Amino acid sequence: MRRDRMKLLPWIVTPLLVVTIVAVWHVVVTAGEVNPLVFPPPAEVGAALVELLSDPGMWAAARITVTEVVLGFLIAVLTGLVVGVVLGKLPWLEVSVRPLIVIFQVSPKVAFVPLFVIWFGFGITSKIVLATILAFFPIMLNVLLGVRSVEQGQREVMRSLNANRGQTFTQLELRSLLPYLFAGMEVGIVLATIGAIVAEYLGGNDGLGNMVVSAMNALDAAQTFALILVLSLMGLALFLIVNELKRFAIPWHESVYGLQNREV
Repeated sequence: MRRDRMKLLPWIVTPLLVVTIVAVWHVVVTAGEVNPLVFPPPAEVGAALVELLSDPGMWAAARITVTEVVLGFLIAVLTGLVVGVVLGKLPWLEVSVRPLIVIFQVSPKVAFVPLFVIWFGFGITSKIVLATILAFFPIMLNVLLGVRSVEQGQREVMRSLNANRGQTFTQLELRSLLPYLFAGMEVGIVLATIGAIVAEYLGGNDGLGNMVVSAMNALDAAQTFALILVLSLMGLALFLIVNELKRFAIPWHESVYGLQNREV
């Protein structure tokens, strides 16, 4: 019974929170006599959202943005997995490149957008590159941590069973690093979405980010809010897809079955 209530809880609480936020938003805008050019009421945003959803141009822009995010994310997963495994298995190499990793990670990557535009043009390539860079580091670092999480005693057991390096990796190390990989992927898909959108803001002529800039330049606050809502829902959908992949790939891990079986 408690498990059933736990499963139903998000379907009840989340809509109530959304309704509460919209109600407070409406009261603040109407009672405070806020200028709709600055902060439009929910009704205007809803009307703009309906208009957007019926616009084929918005869906074409959404396809471009989703393509940039997904391609950048997939490249980040592949490269992050390879680099993380290599650095995890070669501690001397990880120690050698760690300063470069830290420097590149803390650098303001958004500042590279003009360079990406110069190098790759105004098309989707520059957006994919920024999405890849932002998503790469959390994935790579989590994979590195996952490889290092394998205990030496477990490796010795595999050696006692005459397992070669490939068998040790697939049957021990890969199983140990998968939860870490998906943890990095959940962060990475969010950062890839942010990277693609920011690149469209600063150096794009297509995609939803470019539509937001156009709406802002036209001082259309309602459409700007509606586009931000579309972007948020797109990011949420991509995150949920990764989360469902985790449930499918590692149903045995505590992060999956532990949450499902936890009692309220």
